[in-house]
Amino acid sequence: MKNLITIVITIISIQLYAQTTINGNIFNSKNEPIVGANIYLEGTYDGTTSNEDGIFTFDTSETGSVVLIVSYLSYETFTMGGDLSYMKNLTIKLRDDVNTLDAVVLSAGTFSAGDNSKVNALKPLDVVTTASALGDFVGALQTLPGTTTVAEDGRLFVRGGEAEETQIFIDGIRVFTPYAPTTNNVPTRGRYSPFLFDGITFSTGGYSAEFGQALSSVLLLNTIDEPDQEKTDIGIMTLGANIGNTQKLKKSSISVNASYINLAPYNTIFNNRNNWIKPFETAFGETVFRIKTNTGIIKLYGAFDATNFELTQEDINIEEGVYFKLNNKNLYFNGSYQSVLNDNWSLHGGFSYTYSNNKFNILESAINGVENSIHTKIKFKNRISNRFKLYLGAEYFTTDFKENYSDQTIKNVAYGFENNIIAAFAEADIFISKNLAFKTGIRSEYSQLFKDFNLAPRVSFAYKTNSKSQVSLAYGNFFQNPNSDILKFNQELKAQSTSHYIFNYQFNADRKIFRAEAYIKNYNDLVKYDTEFVNFDTNFNSDGNGFAKGIDFFWRDSKSIKNFDYWLSYSFLDTKRNYKNYLSKAQPNFANTHNFSLVGKYWIDDLKSQVGLAYSYASGRTFTNPNKSGFLNDKTKSFNSLSVNWAYLISPQKIFYASVNNVLGFKNINGYQYANTPDINGNFNRRALRSATDQFFFIGFFWTISDDKKSNQLDNL
Repeated sequence: MKNLITIVITIISIQLYAQTTINGNIFNSKNEPIVGANIYLEGTYDGTTSNEDGIFTFDTSETGSVVLIVSYLSYETFTMGGDLSYMKNLTIKLRDDVNTLDAVVLSAGTFSAGDNSKVNALKPLDVVTTASALGDFVGALQTLPGTTTVAEDGRLFVRGGEAEETQIFIDGIRVFTPYAPTTNNVPTRGRYSPFLFDGITFSTGGYSAEFGQALSSVLLLNTIDEPDQEKTDIGIMTLGANIGNTQKLKKSSISVNASYINLAPYNTIFNNRNNWIKPFETAFGETVFRIKTNTGIIKLYGAFDATNFELTQEDINIEEGVYFKLNNKNLYFNGSYQSVLNDNWSLHGGFSYTYSNNKFNILESAINGVENSIHTKIKFKNRISNRFKLYLGAEYFTTDFKENYSDQTIKNVAYGFENNIIAAFAEADIFISKNLAFKTGIRSEYSQLFKDFNLAPRVSFAYKTNSKSQVSLAYGNFFQNPNSDILKFNQELKAQSTSHYIFNYQFNADRKIFRAEAYIKNYNDLVKYDTEFVNFDTNFNSDGNGFAKGIDFFWRDSKSIKNFDYWLSYSFLDTKRNYKNYLSKAQPNFANTHNFSLVGKYWIDDLKSQVGLAYSYASGRTFTNPNKSGFLNDKTKSFNSLSVNWAYLISPQKIFYASVNNVLGFKNINGYQYANTPDINGNFNRRALRSATDQFFFIGFFWTISDDKKSNQLDNL
């Protein structure tokens, strides 16, 4: 027994003698001690926490090489490997974690709407509850700074750019025909239902090298990854009806939406400046299928719509008016896959296919155009560390466009083109600290149509000036091939180009946000031609150029007044171009010098209602007055519109909704059409180009049937 006790005491003595002390100090980047940091040896229970002076010390019986780990909230985890003998009197500095909510954000030129965004200028709810938007996400975005009011068109015009210079992507994949077809002075709408998206990023310039073929801006729409429950949505409106249903399976889900719109009843009740032979009619259906894999998610989206209408529009030069008939069928399919490959690498890939068939009849002319377009893309992300992320990718665009033209003298003339573009991009996010970050990248494109290669560098910088504000800079080159109206007649051109320079200041604190952004854009290689309208005999070249510069302001406050949320936008734009058939460099007729928007939303508890308003102001737009000398020598009067809406909760799942656009009935003028010949006094008579109606009324009833018996469609109105 005595020998046993001696052996145990000897073993304990050896273990005590073999223990090693690890000690040191923990500081942050400002050399301030960190209190309460966790310090331990990986795979053991040996460790401690730092005291008020940042000092730590503990003993271990481990021997040889070990791994020491130091961690603390809002700081990057520190790891040190090596022999225990070197782990004495350590001085360890923890670096700020660049992934925290208060870290700098690379946001120059970008507005985000999504629950996962660090800095939200808009929320998903805002996109479709804006009074003037009529449920169209494009309409809501037109209340943001940088956009231009072109009331008769309906598309996005951004910072002196034409609407075609803004490209739309769903889950990173291109949408080739995002807008429903229309005719002169009848604004279009976005094709796709707002029910589909849970995140929207609207970049007004200086965007990532991942995106190309857009001179001015990109609109990124992200579909819902996983619905929260099964439900059915039913809507009955003055314009038609819609129905949607979502089903959840074990590892997948499917959503189906369908809608039908017919303006015949509306046009019967309210006066219209157009003589409708067959009022606007469209049927739309979409489905989304999602399936989760072990490491990612697959999303398949398909949509089909058919639109037709027939009318006669007033024309000062044609007594009986201009006859116009449209029949359009559009199919869009989008598939995407994202997956985590390992601890560092992830993959995102996808493709889209678009089929569009437009049949036009204009006066005695018949035009039948068919477009088939495909976009495929693959992108890899390597998370080398919290401070360095690398993106690599490649993509391919192809468009096959065919059109046939006939009139009284020309029979079945066919023309068209094939436009194939191969692109590759590389980009890196580099976080120097929690307050300083860079994004730098390069994009290369080869156009098989022009047999031309372009290289487009992009770079942005962001610095956090304090806990609530930051400044950003961005620069980039951008290229885009001319549109189908040009390429169908001539392919001996080159890609149009622009350079963006952006400075941004942003303040974000406690449900308030302020943004100020100045920019300069220089255009080169724009298309010029020598006829009033492009046709078979038009001569084209790529000698056009131009510029756009300005400053945008945005303020949003959802705190100061209880239950009231509002935002203000103002944009100043100075732009001139010498392109198309312009005689000299001039301000384009789609550009406003001043644009202002006010959007407000107020929830009334006692009435179970949300009321909203949206006011828009835009200074006059240029036009050529033949009674004066010069080109684009006159301006329209300013544009004004005040819209209001009201959503009343009949019950938690039943909503009555009403809205009126331009409730004060402003007599807005979009431009003028002049007679081809002067009168006996030598003056050219004119008529004002005005919207089909000065006001638009909308009433609807929306009913949701869901598992929780609480969800409703207020978020979608």
